Amino acid sequence: MARPAHEVTTRHLGAAYPFVAAGSLGTAGVLVGRDLCGGAFVHDPFELYQRQVVTNPNMIIFGQIGRGKSALVKTYLWRQAVFGRRAWVVDPKGEYGQLAAHWGVTPVALRPGGTLRLNPLDAPSRAGMAPGGTAGDSSGSGGEDELVRRRGELLCALIEACLVRRLLPSERVAVELAVQSVSYRRVTPTLPDVVAAMLAPAASAAAAVRTDPATLAADGRQGALELRRLVAGDLRGMFDGPTSPGLDPGGPLVVLDLSALYQSAALGVVMTCATAWLHAQLAGRGGGSDSMSSGVLVVVDEAWALLGNLGVARWLQSSWKLARAWGVANIAVLHRVSDLAAGAESGSAHRELAHGLLADSETRVVYGQAPGEVTQARRMLGLSSTEAELVPHLGRGVALWRVGDRSFLVRHVVGPAEAALVWTDKAMAAAQ
Repeated sequence: MARPAHEVTTRHLGAAYPFVAAGSLGTAGVLVGRDLCGGAFVHDPFELYQRQVVTNPNMIIFGQIGRGKSALVKTYLWRQAVFGRRAWVVDPKGEYGQLAAHWGVTPVALRPGGTLRLNPLDAPSRAGMAPGGTAGDSSGSGGEDELVRRRGELLCALIEACLVRRLLPSERVAVELAVQSVSYRRVTPTLPDVVAAMLAPAASAAAAVRTDPATLAADGRQGALELRRLVAGDLRGMFDGPTSPGLDPGGPLVVLDLSALYQSAALGVVMTCATAWLHAQLAGRGGGSDSMSSGVLVVVDEAWALLGNLGVARWLQSSWKLARAWGVANIAVLHRVSDLAAGAESGSAHRELAHGLLADSETRVVYGQAPGEVTQARRMLGLSSTEAELVPHLGRGVALWRVGDRSFLVRHVVGPAEAALVWTDKAMAAAQ
């Protein structure tokens, strides 16, 4: 016997069958591909933020190797250029060279002993001001104090990553006093300046904490020796001086190629310095609605290298929180959900930071994950039971998109003209 017809509104139908009847995000933004539940899927973090669909524009992308996350990122950036968006990429593997070539720019290749340098302590760039501006160019003493605080926070994170432990209060104070002493000279400080100030602190710096220069130097010695690695050790020649002239952070695309250090244990330290330089440029852009409407997309690929250390992860999260003020959409690219807090114990500060980074990234894109990742993915990303069951079975190019409190199953579409941008299997093809 046939069942009688039952009529419901689309609102109720969407609640009953979320993967069949969910509404779209609208048509403002770039075409990503096809919503497998019907229609095109369009996404733009700045538009969604302006419409209050999300409370922040940041994104996190997860995916096993070969599932299509790199293809998504590259085509997403390329398509955003049509709308006047700019993109800055921290590229640890050297995979964004083709994208740069299509954009007509040359990647900034950093390597030990190289000729190009970025100063991670640069002051924020203002319109018409070169990256190596003076500390006094910050807007008022409040802005200058904030700049000094951010520099100290960065260097403490770098030292903690090198020492693989938390800094003692006396060590942290030694770093902060050195940063203060070199920053208030009204000349943009460099890492060699800070190392010198830590190894031979000024009497006035020691007096500020009721000690003598010898004691203050002893407190900061271990940290200074670790920073010296970037100045005179095996990592010299990348961040040990003023930013090289001619670098244009205002171009349509900036790619920082760090592939020379991809196999190095110091990759996380180098990525932190590179990301800090980018953030210094972003801080000078100002903020408000104008910057959000013409925003910059900042991609940190292989972000696991930054998140493995608590100090660096804490620094990265503080930068993530400034996205709205800077008019930036940060995009972190990871392999597994567990990369967010690898090795962290339940309830630990590291795990809390992972949850905080997720809370500050309201667009989560999940490509296929191993079955062993499902439980953690469900817990950390708030997946429903249906979504969790889907994650291990997602085919190449298909991802679960969580945008705010809504979910979409999307097949990414690569156009014929974009094929050269996304091909990362050249070496494997040559070996066949």
